[in-house]
Amino acid sequence: MTSVALRAAALRPGADALPPIVAGDFEVRLARNDAEVEAAQELRYRVFYEEMTAKPTPEMAAMRRDYDDFDPLCDHLLFIDRRRPGLSGITGTYRLIRRSAAAKRGSFYSVSEYDVQALIDWPGEILELGRSCVDASARSMPAMQLMWRGIATYVFHYDIEIMFGCASLPGTDLNRLALPLSYLAQNHLAPSELRARALPSRYVDMSILPPGSYDLRAAERLVPPLIKGYLRLGGFVGDGAVIDQQFDTTDVCIVVKTDLITEKYYRHYERVARETGAI
Repeated sequence: MTSVALRAAALRPGADALPPIVAGDFEVRLARNDAEVEAAQELRYRVFYEEMTAKPTPEMAAMRRDYDDFDPLCDHLLFIDRRRPGLSGITGTYRLIRRSAAAKRGSFYSVSEYDVQALIDWPGEILELGRSCVDASARSMPAMQLMWRGIATYVFHYDIEIMFGCASLPGTDLNRLALPLSYLAQNHLAPSELRARALPSRYVDMSILPPGSYDLRAAERLVPPLIKGYLRLGGFVGDGAVIDQQFDTTDVCIVVKTDLITEKYYRHYERVARETGAI
């Protein structure tokens, strides 16, 4: 057997928790083996480091994969174009870290930027989302809509009550980002019991412009689509932004309480899928 075949032989723990979602030529499911995880890491590398301006470590550059210590422990959601052969069909991905996976690592990924203790103290199941990307060749396809439909199913399966994660605005020029950051802080701040806060050493005040001094609609238009999607589902932002020099982004912490929006979440993405011809 080839090394890829050997890695593909063992089903990853939890890989069958999400039944495959098939829509025509497309499929969304969890990665089943190490080879599929590595394909997702290669996709992340192409998007983050080659297309965007993230800075890889020498080891990542040599392997042409974006990876870290969380990858072996978490679930990897995949968007698969079944018209493409083998692993090349993996053209979208999302990383899902539940409380049990974070416990094995000793922390969630976000703790390098945010104090998320308020979320960790939540008594129910919590889920950290991250590392989402879609290959340039698949962006005219319903990749993100179908992956979020998969996330909705995952939320139901594990009875997840809180979703959170760092979402990015491109660039680190705070003058250029003043409008969207101010808008987010002043209109979508999380309630205190769910409010993650940027670490003191990395804290950037998001309220750069005084309230009432700018056009709300103009500011909202500058919010990246992924963050807008979370907000439409009832999401909030944490207190403070963080500059990520490696990824050349300015990050905010997004928090979504699923008991307020789970049915709305699922109905919304069912409707989007129908409108795009995905189902």
